[in-house]
Amino acid sequence: MEPQSQLLMKEKTTETTRMSGSEAVMQSLLREGTSIIFGYPGGAIMPIYDALHNHHEELHHVLTRHEQGAIHAAEGYAKVTGKVGVCFATSGPGATNTVTGLANAMMDSTPLVVITGQVVSSLLGTDAFQETDVVGVTQPVTKWNYQVRRAEDIPSAIARAFYIARSGRPGPVVIDITKDAQTNELDFNYEPVKSIRSYKPENPVDFHQIEEAARLINLSKKPLALIGQGVIMGNAEKELLDFIEKSGVPAAWTLLGLSAMPSDHPLNVGMLGMHGNYGPNVKTNEADLIIAIGMRFDDRVTGDTSKYATNAKVIHLEIDPAEINKNVHADVPVLGNVKKTLPILTEKIAKNEHNEWLQEFKACERVENDRIIEKEIRPLSKGITMGEVISKVSTAFNDDAIMVTDVGQHQMMGARYFKFKQTRSVVTSGGLGTMGFGVPAAMGAKLGRPDRQVCVFVGDGGFQMTIQELGTIFQTRIPVKIVLLNNNFLGMVRQWQELFYDKRYASTELINPDFQTIAKGYHMPSLRITERDNLDDAIKQMVDAEGPFLLEVVVEKEGNVFPMVPAGASVSDIRLE
Repeated sequence: MEPQSQLLMKEKTTETTRMSGSEAVMQSLLREGTSIIFGYPGGAIMPIYDALHNHHEELHHVLTRHEQGAIHAAEGYAKVTGKVGVCFATSGPGATNTVTGLANAMMDSTPLVVITGQVVSSLLGTDAFQETDVVGVTQPVTKWNYQVRRAEDIPSAIARAFYIARSGRPGPVVIDITKDAQTNELDFNYEPVKSIRSYKPENPVDFHQIEEAARLINLSKKPLALIGQGVIMGNAEKELLDFIEKSGVPAAWTLLGLSAMPSDHPLNVGMLGMHGNYGPNVKTNEADLIIAIGMRFDDRVTGDTSKYATNAKVIHLEIDPAEINKNVHADVPVLGNVKKTLPILTEKIAKNEHNEWLQEFKACERVENDRIIEKEIRPLSKGITMGEVISKVSTAFNDDAIMVTDVGQHQMMGARYFKFKQTRSVVTSGGLGTMGFGVPAAMGAKLGRPDRQVCVFVGDGGFQMTIQELGTIFQTRIPVKIVLLNNNFLGMVRQWQELFYDKRYASTELINPDFQTIAKGYHMPSLRITERDNLDDAIKQMVDAEGPFLLEVVVEKEGNVFPMVPAGASVSDIRLE
């Protein structure tokens, strides 16, 4: 028996049906509950697309304009639904075009199954036309990858892929299928995977550690909870609120933790990080206890780790053992899914309030409001600011839309000024910071949640990296709202050049096309706003539009995002200007 068959061997049942490998792919996806696939066809995956043609009513395929668009759309779908996103690509350049999305999904723990076509097995290793070592290329940026060379291995490979992608800390998986495996026949039998020997997606709860965590929380005078994406991925939003409200602990969220609790919750003290709110950043080094819940202490949150949380004990609730003590030492690590560990911890802590400590955050909030927020959302300057646009758009959507962003200044402004009432309302590229992510991710988000409004904020730089996906929006009739904040710069790089490179704006100013003409070419209604007096009416037109809409707003060329923790500095060194 070949090693691949040994790896994926499962107990056979007597109920089998004879079919091709490509049809087995379809049947396997259906058994995993797949309903939407994003992709782009090509020679090596053509048999799979031929089989897909027979299942167009059950499996809706979205033909994107680039494989990067397909995988980012699958990410957006996964983020808002909590399901596994599925993407198809052909061999060679088709597969390599997904690598950026795989890396993005790996860093942001997004569950994906990417199925790539491959040359026939007899040509592997011969540098055949459009042959690439997909397993070798994608291994560093996937949770698991596997090459299928025999039709009979397809069902077990896909079953394992979905289990690995969604279990424990989620992530992307690649299944590379040779063309002969797609065309050859097998006796199809599908057994969902429920466990894999040597793979333990969750650790058993350590009650001793929870007891110690409860003791520290009960003794703490200045605790601060840091809320990460693990709460959302674990569907633990209710458990989080129960813990926060019983403990009285002020809570700040990370960029990917946005919307884990309502924006207006009285214990929500804002966003952590380089461009986060003043209070949660500066108060980190005054806290006597940090309670990290489903977050990984990213460098954008911690700044200089040698100067981070200098007065605090650290409790770290985390599903992935690799994150414990990786960046910040945990005095009390609590391994496990926070949906399981938080209720046990909540039961053991005393009911408490920290009103005096909370008032210190309120004081910081007043400082930030006076020195930054009011000037950003209600500016006296002639030029329109990003913050005022985002604040007005949020209000126009009743603070209840799904916000998607590309990467740059508008991303940080969106995180600061867009408001949320319900969970899974944010789709953004966190760890990798992928320009071009926004528009395709918004497509996937809208297809995943057609019942909700989806608004994507893009800059003029990132927008042009995947601008061809306007064709997908037109062909598929996806009613996303696109807000283009145009400052004719690569804004975030320009901000750093202004602050740290003596305003030497090297290769950051953009000479842009006429975006309205481009939108017209894709049959998308659009407006271009240069004056503040026209902004409110334009936003209303966008919100009221039944289909997709592009709203381009020309904003200040040299606006900056503050507060800001300079790279490598302490969070206490946060700058307000």
